Amino acid sequence: MTSEVIGRIALVWRGDLETRRQATPGNNRWRDIFAALAALNIDAEPAVYCEEAADEVREQLLKVDGVLVWVDPLSGGRNRRKLDALLRDVATRGVWVSTHPDVTQKMGVKDVLYATRHLGWGTDTHLYRSVGEFHEAFPGRLQAAGSRVIKQNRGNGGQGVWKVEASKTDDALTVLEACRGSEPFVIPLLEFLDRCAPYFADGGCIVDQPFQARLPEGMIRCYMGTDRVVGFGQQLIKALLPPPPEGAASPDAQPGPRIMYPASAPAFQSLRRQMESEWTPQMMQLLGIERERLPIIWDADFLFGPRNAAGEDSYVLCEINVSSVTPVPDQAPAEIAQLAKERLLLPRTT
Repeated sequence: MTSEVIGRIALVWRGDLETRRQATPGNNRWRDIFAALAALNIDAEPAVYCEEAADEVREQLLKVDGVLVWVDPLSGGRNRRKLDALLRDVATRGVWVSTHPDVTQKMGVKDVLYATRHLGWGTDTHLYRSVGEFHEAFPGRLQAAGSRVIKQNRGNGGQGVWKVEASKTDDALTVLEACRGSEPFVIPLLEFLDRCAPYFADGGCIVDQPFQARLPEGMIRCYMGTDRVVGFGQQLIKALLPPPPEGAASPDAQPGPRIMYPASAPAFQSLRRQMESEWTPQMMQLLGIERERLPIIWDADFLFGPRNAAGEDSYVLCEINVSSVTPVPDQAPAEIAQLAKERLLLPRTT
């Protein structure tokens, strides 16, 4: 006797029409999540998204109880505007969506770094909402504060994230984008400011933070299942670091592998405690996000901040990812499935 299926879920990721046609629960990078959902008697199906099949995807999503989404903000020259509108429409018809676009706009953008700058993960963060404000305030701040990192509001893969250093002798800047394979170059101040103007399109903005001197020590990714830590990833990164001296390594060398750890890993218990008992609840209250609206899976990327007098590490938030969190620690698929089950058992709303 088989157990009764408790609900249907669609997993959405970007592809083309052929990928959509061939997709099965077992032939993609989310197969462990499909398997974990099936183990809890949840019927999960792939829903590969491309703009050419938007109407078909919409009809598919209207037939399920919930949707889990893995689609980057920017990919192959395309953005998520049409998909987000589709997801909002589906959600108004009683299908729960994780992550709902309205929640993404609150916590999955760089603006959240400014909104939460007073929390324990914050730093000297500034926000520019117009080209004029950026032109007026950023040059003086750069001269006074040293190296800065500016970030467009919504992006991925290092697109629109720049380390900026001012020259002490003229108006030239040395800049380095965080995209893989980028190298530093010198550019006049006004030319760089103009280059950033597209980041303000469609209500966009720029966030400005100090460059973290301990960046070469790597980044810690804290994986969250709603409001609980489900694992960690630690990685040495190349982004915003100049290439090594000639002959030492190729400028196109890959960043170090991300080493995954369980939530119980001793090295990260201080960060876990702060995320679960302080920073996440504070962020939820500040942004007006209830627990059942939090992403089922999201992550927060931290750099090491200054050590305190006792030699203990501090952590600086550099990004929150909710659009396409992958890969995930080994135990995360089971956590995702359990949280999806909880959502399925909540009363449906329209």
